[in-house]
Amino acid sequence: MAKGYSNDEITVYFDNDTCMHSGNCVNGLKSVFNPKGRPWINMQGASSEEIIKAVKNCPSGALTYKMNNELSESKDSQVQEVSIKVNKGGPLLIKGTVKLIEKDGTETIKEGPFILCRCGNSKTKPFCDNSHRDNEFEE
Repeated sequence: MAKGYSNDEITVYFDNDTCMHSGNCVNGLKSVFNPKGRPWINMQGASSEEIIKAVKNCPSGALTYKMNNELSESKDSQVQEVSIKVNKGGPLLIKGTVKLIEKDGTETIKEGPFILCRCGNSKTKPFCDNSHRDNEFEE
């Protein structure tokens, strides 16, 4: 489940289960994203525009944002065209909004981008945690 961090304009959500720990957030905006800090996301560390730019650079979709003044809408009606990119020697990059059906039958509407494991070694299946790097996954 994603945890939210807010300032006056936006709320940033982080879903640890889908994070592949690319480091894009920390390397891109250290004044906001500090894994050693508590809380680790400091919403006062940069402008909302800078934070949005950093969130959009998250390849796994573990970071998302919502404008605080947006009305909430039902995600059930948002399933749309999806693209799936096969990354050589790595995971599947999913873009679009999809219904994800877990092995126990639990259904969740998931907004991309997010990354699914292809090597079978992820500890956060079905999501990628970059285990393919340590296990020298070959296609």
